[in-house]
Amino acid sequence: MNRSHPTRVLLDPTSERQLAIRSRVQRLRSLAGKTVGLLDISKPRGNVFLDQLEGRLRERGANTIRFVKPTFTKPAPVDLRHEIATRCDAVIEALAD
Repeated sequence: MNRSHPTRVLLDPTSERQLAIRSRVQRLRSLAGKTVGLLDISKPRGNVFLDQLEGRLRERGANTIRFVKPTFTKPAPVDLRHEIATRCDAVIEALAD
């Protein structure tokens, strides 16, 4: 392994049968003035994590919008995913227990 350029392995937790090759989205240069969606997947204490994160994002000049999935056991509904995609520059999903 080349220590100056370590290899990263990303695991996809979905149940796709075929490998989905996706290009990486370019990182935001700054959070200032950007809208960050905070998605609570409805697991216990996820909202506590997002409350703390929201304060830190706002300190860095980000605007935040909160979203909640109906249940953590299923993917987010299409209309919710569409709303997040059209209103946000980035999204953070809260996983907690």
